[in-house]
Amino acid sequence: MSGEFPVIQSAHSLVAKHVTKERWDRVKDIETKTCGFTIAKACACAIEFDNQHCGIYAGDWDCYKDFSEIFDAIIQDYHGISADAKHTSDMDATKITGNINEGVPVHSTRIRVGRSIDGFGLSPGITKQQRIDVEKLVSTALSKVTGDLAGSYYPLTGMDEAVRQQLVDDHFLFVSGDRNLTVAGMERDWPEGRGIFHNDKKTFLIWVNEEDQLRIISMQMGGDVRGVFERLAKGIKAVGDSVKQESGKDFCLDAKYGYIHSCPTNLGTGMRASVHVDLPGWTQHGVAKLQARCEELHLQPRGTRGESGGQTGCTYDISNKHRLGYSEVQLVQVMIDAVNTLYKEDLEWQKKHGM
Repeated sequence: MSGEFPVIQSAHSLVAKHVTKERWDRVKDIETKTCGFTIAKACACAIEFDNQHCGIYAGDWDCYKDFSEIFDAIIQDYHGISADAKHTSDMDATKITGNINEGVPVHSTRIRVGRSIDGFGLSPGITKQQRIDVEKLVSTALSKVTGDLAGSYYPLTGMDEAVRQQLVDDHFLFVSGDRNLTVAGMERDWPEGRGIFHNDKKTFLIWVNEEDQLRIISMQMGGDVRGVFERLAKGIKAVGDSVKQESGKDFCLDAKYGYIHSCPTNLGTGMRASVHVDLPGWTQHGVAKLQARCEELHLQPRGTRGESGGQTGCTYDISNKHRLGYSEVQLVQVMIDAVNTLYKEDLEWQKKHGM
């Protein structure tokens, strides 16, 4: 039970905008079936912190249905979709035309998605037993994956120090202590039921029971975005088929919202396709101007130290901005074409600034 309408500290968040007292009162006594989640738990970050942009998480797929009046309003606002929009997924890599052009200084490429298995809670609400069951199901499924995707699963619980250090060195390890994730309920029973899988070449990686039940990642050095996407598509299918064989369960796929994630900003494809690329001309021309240009090209630029990590030299992390309302193929295509465009412009800025 959620109690009376709270003070929402994040006054500029989407929660503050869309969670009115009337809407709260209509759902404050609801507990979801899968893991007893409430609207108060869903809005915990916006209530507790003053710095949230979105501020709401789903504890299970039921939340998107039981609290739909609130979630729908936030999702439509954030993703800019209409109330009757439908989402279509497309992981067919053969539909992608071209690739990052020869000569574009791309250091590395990484594409990630999230997936959730039907019948279990999402990270903020998942019960202790459900989390253990997800880990068991996924680790068993992964042990049956073959070919270049085959690898090893490393549970966080009782992890050998040498293994831990190697995962840290590879930048593969996720750790506890994120205030947001803690308040959202995602770090309960840490580190039980969590772990990391990677293939032998370290180009296919899965985080189990972090912010999503599954974070599936394909990556490699250089700019072969198409190749990275092909591997991702193959990996998702292999894992999905294996889970289905083990349990009869599918990934949560919603006609309206695509693949279900704990954070509504990730709904749809849940996909972030990114490259680390050098843009010295744009850096000279001005980072604010680069940001504005990326906005026009439907890209999101970041410093190469993560979301709020600031900037190192002239290397940027450039990724697709949209998640919902576009297919995976469309988003990868946009990213490839736009990075090629940015670098063509970068060479012009280099010339203009006499570099």
